[in-house]
Amino acid sequence: MLVDYDEHAPPVFVEGLVVKYGSFVAVDGVSFTVKPGEIYGLLGPNGAGKTSTLKVLTGLLKPASGRVEIFGRPLSDEVAVKSMMGYVPEEVILMDSLTPREFLEFVASIRRLKADMVHPRLEKLFSAFQLREYFDTPIAALSKGNKQKVAVVAALLHEPQLLILDEPLMGLDAFSSKILKELLTFHVSKGGAVIFSTHIMEVAERLCMRVGIINRGRMVGEGTVDGLRKLVKSAEGSLEEIFLKVTEQEAGVQEIVKALEA
Repeated sequence: MLVDYDEHAPPVFVEGLVVKYGSFVAVDGVSFTVKPGEIYGLLGPNGAGKTSTLKVLTGLLKPASGRVEIFGRPLSDEVAVKSMMGYVPEEVILMDSLTPREFLEFVASIRRLKADMVHPRLEKLFSAFQLREYFDTPIAALSKGNKQKVAVVAALLHEPQLLILDEPLMGLDAFSSKILKELLTFHVSKGGAVIFSTHIMEVAERLCMRVGIINRGRMVGEGTVDGLRKLVKSAEGSLEEIFLKVTEQEAGVQEIVKALEA
């Protein structure tokens, strides 16, 4: 069940975000807003600053400057902010010595969830992701894809208003990918919000209401796919084509193709 929050505040508000690693600027003045009932895709080439941005939203990384709010609350309001979000990182780290049952019961205890709420939800999610047979198998023995499923279930367990997902489809089979996409669509239909990064342009184009494209730490394009088509003056371009244009990679692709065909 979604907990109380300021219905007038956007789930995610980012203004002038700057992230530095030493002297290197990974995120350079990025601004965007995620609205209620919206799936927002954060796209960009490798090293563009997507993961750094998402880590700031979750409180795992401190920004050099900028304003970031989750449902109107500053990140310093850590307990309230984290209670409203579920997070799946790009590199999933689980407790390998535990079974999925033990790990998720631990997550539930940390979040102070009641057993009568957790167990039925676990049953539903494990059935949905075809994980029931692995419920009592040590996590260390699970495949990468099944570990990813456990991480997704952990993020969904407390029914957060906001889901922050960094490459959530990585390692998932076609069936589980479809289930996750359906869950995200259902989540926003209830008024929740999702922000996720992906390199799969077809998924972003079909699933996202809006996308933000980051290149070299800066937001170079944002809006609906139709809005981005107008930006690049392409009436029927795919999101992949739009992405390559706004990240200035289109010419490079064409040069490589010509060289291969020569």
